[in-house]
Amino acid sequence: MRPTLQPPSLDHLIALSDDVGVIQHAVSDLPNRETGYCTDDVARAFLVAVISANFDRLREPALRLGRVYLAFLHHAQREDGQFRNFMGYDRAWLDEVGTEDSNGRAIWAIGYGMRYAPRPEWRDVCRRMLERALPNVARMTHLRSRAYAAIGLVHAFEALDRRSPDIETALRSIAQELIERRAAIRSDGWDWFEDHMTYDNARLPEALLRIGSVLDERGWVEAGLRTLDFYDSVVLEGGVFVPIGNDGWHSRGGPRARFGQQPLEAAAMIDACLEAYGLTGLLRYLRAAESAFAWFHGSNSESLEIVSGAGCRDGLEANWVNENMGAESTLAYLASALAVAQPSRNVLRIAR
Repeated sequence: MRPTLQPPSLDHLIALSDDVGVIQHAVSDLPNRETGYCTDDVARAFLVAVISANFDRLREPALRLGRVYLAFLHHAQREDGQFRNFMGYDRAWLDEVGTEDSNGRAIWAIGYGMRYAPRPEWRDVCRRMLERALPNVARMTHLRSRAYAAIGLVHAFEALDRRSPDIETALRSIAQELIERRAAIRSDGWDWFEDHMTYDNARLPEALLRIGSVLDERGWVEAGLRTLDFYDSVVLEGGVFVPIGNDGWHSRGGPRARFGQQPLEAAAMIDACLEAYGLTGLLRYLRAAESAFAWFHGSNSESLEIVSGAGCRDGLEANWVNENMGAESTLAYLASALAVAQPSRNVLRIAR
């Protein structure tokens, strides 16, 4: 099946969503209500809703879903600016403070909303939420969580015409940490930020690329490109995207896990490579993005279709696909399909 440049259907996302948020997991294509909701997925869903509002045929459901998702994020935020993460189907919060990843993703979502939300009232709500959340970025200790936050802060910085010293300080701190981590880890044959590759890997160079671009720090952009190139050399095999699997990950000097391949890896690869293309104009980054998108449509190590109708299956194993279509997987696919469907990208046409 050839990938399409048409905007995707939101039907499965609508099926997973209710008046509270988006159900985390699914049994086949049915929402598994006992798994409840989480800020991680609602943040992803809000991003998808905001992007979908740019497409005429998606605008009405996108506005309806976006209102629900933003209300969930607003409810999830505590007075101290941090976010709760898990909520049961009975609408009771199950934690006092969410994981750093969930907080980073929430900041990413509201930063993006500050810049692109389709209603000015939503942009204002996002701005006020980000002001409360910003002081907590400095307290984050996990690199990916800080990278997620950085992506949102870049958008917020742009929304404020690059006139926020506090956001600039936070971005410089995150970029400097990435640069220092790379310097401490880098060696012949390993140009990365850690001794291992685990999940959502391409978000690390993507964050560095975005920060370097918005702050006009060419050295940071170059470092982001070099680490992305190294990552590409690991996960692209003869033009086929083979992401690091969660069945063992990949440590320096050791074998890389090939199974437990997750849709979020393809989504991250697409975003990072499109950002790299925007900064360099090099077609090889568009081709890498195309390879990552084609992974959803059967151009993968097992030649199996990951997408099913308007949903996305949860992962690729040896000779089989996890048939459940939960929120994280479906949102990863939708975000990817929306990214390549934007007229300014024309990824699948330009890459040829």
